[in-house]
Parts: sequence; structure tokens; C-alpha cells
Amino acid sequence: MVSGRTRVCFLLGYPLGHSRSPLMHNAAFATLGMDYVYVPVEVKGERLSAIIAAFRAMENFGGANVTVPHKIQVMEYLDGWSQEAEQIGAVNTLVKKGVELWGENTDAKGFLASLREEVGFDPRGKRVMLLGAGGAARAVLQALVHQGAERIDLVNRTLKRARELASLWDGMPDLPSLNPMGFSDPLFLQRLRESHLLVNSTSVGLSPRDPPLFDYRLLPSHLLVCDLIYEPAMTALLEAAQKKGCTVLNGLGMLIHQGALSFEIWTGRKAPVKQMRETLGIR
Repeated sequence: MVSGRTRVCFLLGYPLGHSRSPLMHNAAFATLGMDYVYVPVEVKGERLSAIIAAFRAMENFGGANVTVPHKIQVMEYLDGWSQEAEQIGAVNTLVKKGVELWGENTDAKGFLASLREEVGFDPRGKRVMLLGAGGAARAVLQALVHQGAERIDLVNRTLKRARELASLWDGMPDLPSLNPMGFSDPLFLQRLRESHLLVNSTSVGLSPRDPPLFDYRLLPSHLLVCDLIYEPAMTALLEAAQKKGCTVLNGLGMLIHQGALSFEIWTGRKAPVKQMRETLGIR
């Protein structure tokens, strides 16, 4: 039962109607008998600073997740962040440290755990095509770089943003080959055919009315195709990939694993991953 002593955790984003994080986290709190509750808060960018100020004032603030489109902007209002969040340039988890509000990022580790545990894929030495250049793409890129991918093609509708994403890693030692390009680049099809893994980090696919990012009939059958979207479970990209014989993976596993890491940051307790999976219908 919620009371004045209940610790309140939040999800910040816009829109949030599709999110399954509240279901997953509230099930985890109930499993461990913890006096916590997880609440989604839809907020647009111009009101984000007011919400962060409210978190600072709350005595029973338990923590927060941050999702699209606020993962980068929210850093303007924090006192500091972890080294991993610094490398990624985005935050998905907020936690109080004394009187300060700090940012963490669990997306990269959650993405890798999903690849490993859901489909047994190791990015080391592999060629990857990453679609998108936002906060989620930054986390995926960080994960792939540190896991030793051989080559990463960064594809975005706006080439400038793909170049900016690649430039975040300028001067870092032992980098894989990072190649910014647009969907109309003459090398796009060749690089797609040469890839082992394709990752969609954009929001294209959330709505069935979304136009495709490219001609999905061009997908080679040997690809692992990962769409970070989890609602719907089968986006147009994943449906097309499955028809071509590709292995497919949606974002539900990543949601669970990054959420479990956030849970542990907030509570200091081991997350009940099995129950979180079962709550979301994954056995």
C-alpha cells in the first residue's frame, strides 16, 4: 500500500503510452516486498527542468529512468554523471547522492546482455550497421566499441548527426572503423550485405504508419536484425527480416536488462530478473 513513506521512482519521457517499464518495476518491488512504486510522467522538453527541480525537493525520491527524447537534454540539469554516461553522452537513470542528483547509463550493458542472453551473439570482430544517431544509438555504439566490433557503419537520415556521433570517439585508442553515412550513400547496400548485425535505434516502427527507413527487401538472410523498439513486438523491419530468414530480436530483452541495472542502482538490491521477465511475458 502506498503511503507517505513510500519511495517513488519515475519514468520521464514523451510519449509514454507504450512503455512497459512501470509494469516490470512495480512487479520487481512487489516480489521483494519493498515499499517502492514506479510512476510514468509524460513531460515535454520545455518542462523537463521543472520536473528535475521537483525531484531535488522530494524527500521520498527513489530514482528515475529517462527515455526518449530526454536522455541528452536531462544532463543540463544534473550535478554529475558516471564515466559510462560521459562516454555515451546520454543518461537513462537518475539517482540521488546526498543532496546531489546524478546520472547513470545502463543502456549499453543492457543491450549487450540482450544480445548475449537472447540470441547468443558476440559483437567482437563483427561488422555492424547502426541506424540512428540519438541517445539510444550512443549507448549501442559505446557497447559495440568496447566489445571490439571490427567495423560500425553509422547510418542516419541527417548525415551531419551521424558524423557528430562518430566524432564523439575522435582520439580514442583501438577504435573499430567508424563510418558515417546516409541511407542514399552509394556504399549503403554493399555495407548492409557485409554486416553481421543491423541495429535500429530510431523510433521508426513505433507506428504502423511510419515509412520504412530503406527498402527492407534488400536485407540479406544471414543478418541478425535487432530493433530496439519493443512495442509493437514485431515492427515492419523485424517482420520483413523474418520473412527473409534473418534472426530477429526486439528491444524487450534490453528493456529488462537495463531496467534491472537501474533497479540495483536505486535500491542496492539484486533485481528479480526472472519475475521481471515473466511479468512482460518472456520465459
